[in-house]
Amino acid sequence: MSSHSFAKVLVVAKDEWRYWLRSKLAISVLVIGLLLTLSAAIVTAVTMMELSHTRASLQDTAEQTFVDQPDRHPHRMVHYGHYAFRVPSPLSTIDPGVDAFTGNSIFLEGHRQNSAMFADQKQGTALTSLGSLSPAFILQVLAPLLLILIAYSSVSRERESQTLSFIVSQGTSIFTLIIGKGVALLCVVGLIMLPVIASSGIAIVQGESIVVVLSFLSAYVLYLLVWSLVVLLVSTAVSKNSESFTALLFVWVLFCIVMPRIASSTASASIVSPGKLETDFAVIAELRKLGDGHNANDPAFSKLKTSLLRQYNVETVEELPINFRGAVARASEAQLTEVLNRFAENSMQEELAQTQVSRNFGWLSPMVAIRSLSMISAGTSIETHHRFMREAEDLRFSFVQSLNQVHIDKLNYADDMNRNANAEAGQKARVSAENWQMIQDFKFQLESASARLHRSMPAFAQLFMWIAIAGSLIRFFGRRAI
Repeated sequence: MSSHSFAKVLVVAKDEWRYWLRSKLAISVLVIGLLLTLSAAIVTAVTMMELSHTRASLQDTAEQTFVDQPDRHPHRMVHYGHYAFRVPSPLSTIDPGVDAFTGNSIFLEGHRQNSAMFADQKQGTALTSLGSLSPAFILQVLAPLLLILIAYSSVSRERESQTLSFIVSQGTSIFTLIIGKGVALLCVVGLIMLPVIASSGIAIVQGESIVVVLSFLSAYVLYLLVWSLVVLLVSTAVSKNSESFTALLFVWVLFCIVMPRIASSTASASIVSPGKLETDFAVIAELRKLGDGHNANDPAFSKLKTSLLRQYNVETVEELPINFRGAVARASEAQLTEVLNRFAENSMQEELAQTQVSRNFGWLSPMVAIRSLSMISAGTSIETHHRFMREAEDLRFSFVQSLNQVHIDKLNYADDMNRNANAEAGQKARVSAENWQMIQDFKFQLESASARLHRSMPAFAQLFMWIAIAGSLIRFFGRRAI
């Protein structure tokens, strides 16, 4: 573009801003958009920071409470359990993602895998969910509507007032006019993005990768660029302001309201997963085949008994230098965990498959593309939740098996068998509280920047496709606008 053409673009952009400043509707919409984004950014940031502090404090408290338990039978500590909390990611102040629906803490105990608890949306009412507008939701759903209200008549009003031919006859090409109005609209995008940029800066201070933050912001700029081009496209393609507004409103409803719902419904219908009750019955049926880990005489552990007797060259379990009941508990927990992990992995793979089906609708709706990209970059996607579940399960299995090892090494078999005889026998069947020090610090970490960027590439490709399509259609309709 020559300097002369660039100057004309700036003149058109300034003239568009002058028109908006004279329009009470445009200014009102812009002010409302800025205030809404700013307030959402502040409220969400404060909420997430409080949650982060609270969960970190609760994690430390849970670990200290476990360590401070008195002398007990080690298997009592297996059932006493422990907690794992997930601290929100820095960018969750902008996009909380699935965190509000999946839960943020897990109670860890022997013999079972619990689901995550305390999901905000499950605890709240319909009214509280209406009040939880995140900056991501505003940018994804409301910002396009604001752009439509501000610029739906950007080109169509020139045609409706019959000034377009006059402008072109003065040496300003239709494409210079469209580009100039697009530059003005991008300035609006920049203003809407200011609160989010400030929140992203805070995320960097909290430890988020600069590369991820830049990618995150670039994604939203691309998304709003798509909508700016769509607004210009429709305004160029039609000759009346009313037609432009109606068509753009239809496009907004289709892309931002209808298509995301269709994506979710299609994902659920195409990949059917069993319900919780059905899965629970299947798990119970599998666990029944393993034997009772609380019963050292269960036939399911006869091979373990024979193996240990042969290993230590003794005739009875009483002669073993280890506690046979502890060995049974350890073997039983390993078998049980293998079954539980298999069902858990199947469930997570089904959820991932459904999510992928939904994400593919980004080729049909830019809103679906940015929603996927935003959650992946922010570390609030379903993959992050699954990794939290896996790491929490590793912690559960580790501390349970550590307690089972204490049961094996630190507690006499005879004392263990006679623990219910009387109070004195019960005291003998306890081990020192020093053994509870094995509990590990649990600090959930986000995936690396490279992993998140790699996973977000398809969504970036979808946004670039929308930009290319909208730009091509603007060129096509621009030639026919005169």
